[in-house]
Amino acid sequence: QAQLVESGGGLVQPGGSLTLSCAARGIIFSIRAMGWYRQAPGKERELVALAAAGGGTNYAESVNGRFIISRDDARFTAHLQMNDLKPEDTAVYYCYADKIRTSNHIRDYWGQGTQVTVSS
Repeated sequence: QAQLVESGGGLVQPGGSLTLSCAARGIIFSIRAMGWYRQAPGKERELVALAAAGGGTNYAESVNGRFIISRDDARFTAHLQMNDLKPEDTAVYYCYADKIRTSNHIRDYWGQGTQVTVSS
């Protein structure tokens, strides 16, 4: 079994910055991609950013140019640097891992979610 442990998040004023972190724990051989989704009240969960193993990133249009995702393939960790935050970025952010390969299975995992609130 594996699990995703998230940290970061909180309350920030518009224009401010926050960093989210996510670490995959367990006996893990590989992870195809890591990233974040978010869900605001009354809205569907949406992709924020995704980083593939060995490089390659994908961003939602709404965050492109403001958010930066990074990943450490050896440590199975990922970070999301969020800059110039706007009130519409307020949501619960979920870490996501695509195809974690352990000794007995390959499956996707979700973190527990962390609240990000952008408000003055």
